[in-house]
Amino acid sequence: METKKVKKVFVEGAIPPEKIAQSVASHQSKTNIGAHSIFLGQIRADVIDCKTVAAIEYSAYEEMAEKVFHEIREAAFAKFDITCAHIYHSLGTVKTGEICLFVFTSSSHRKIAIEATNYFVEEIKAKVPVFGKEIFEDETHQWKVNK
Repeated sequence: METKKVKKVFVEGAIPPEKIAQSVASHQSKTNIGAHSIFLGQIRADVIDCKTVAAIEYSAYEEMAEKVFHEIREAAFAKFDITCAHIYHSLGTVKTGEICLFVFTSSSHRKIAIEATNYFVEEIKAKVPVFGKEIFEDETHQWKVNK
C-alpha cells in the first residue's frame, strides 16, 4: 500500500461552517462514493465548580501531532474500505457553540463510513497530543481532561 502524504490538519480558531460545506460540495463529482459520515466536535458551555466555560484554547506540539494524525489516517485506510478521509482540528481559542474538530469520511457504503469516522474520533482523542485550556466566563482557566 502506498503511503499518502501528510496532510495539514490544524486550523487557526474555530472551523468555519463554510469549510464544512465546501468539503461536502467538493465530493459530489466522485460518483463511486455512496456515503459520507461527519463528526463535528463543538465547544460546550460546561459548568464546572459553579463556573461556566466560555471557550477552549487549544495548543499542540504541531509537528508531533501532525505525525500522529497521519498515522491514524494510514491505519484507518488499512482497516476500512474508505475512499476519502479529512480531519481538521482547531488551534487557538474556540468559543462555546463553535466547531473545534471536523472528521469527514467517505465510502461506497454507509456502515463503513460511520465505523471509520468513529474510529478516527476515538483514536484522535486517545493519541493526538493536543491540549485544551478551558477558559471560564470569569477569565480563570483549567486544563481540560479528554473523556
